[in-house]
Amino acid sequence: MHDEFLCHVTAYGMCGGRRVGVPLGTYRAPTLALALWWMRDRAAWMAERLDPHPDNPTFPPNSIAPVGAGVPDVPSALRAWCGDTREQELVAEELAAGKLVRIATRDDTTEYELLAESVDALRMQRFVPVLSTPAA
Repeated sequence: MHDEFLCHVTAYGMCGGRRVGVPLGTYRAPTLALALWWMRDRAAWMAERLDPHPDNPTFPPNSIAPVGAGVPDVPSALRAWCGDTREQELVAEELAAGKLVRIATRDDTTEYELLAESVDALRMQRFVPVLSTPAA
């Protein structure tokens, strides 16, 4: 069982003809449950910022407009992922097995990525056994 997890949220887009990643947050979770909670919380956080409620007093009247019908709905995809208990179970199983988990969605300009991995698995990947050779 892996006990500690490193979680990241990143947005990727194009700038000057190059793909650029913008870190939106990192969390070192001491438990699997907290890693899953943080990933769901960050997904909901991104969804709310990409698709705020139009009656939110923070925004001036008529400052929020719907996107075109052909634009992928990233906020809905993120909210659906947060609410899918079967998907959460699959993510938990993958993380518990020491596998890297990546949840990504994109619209016409940006890719949004949630990434989590076991700190123990990272340490094990860095370890390269040194073979000793018998003295001649």
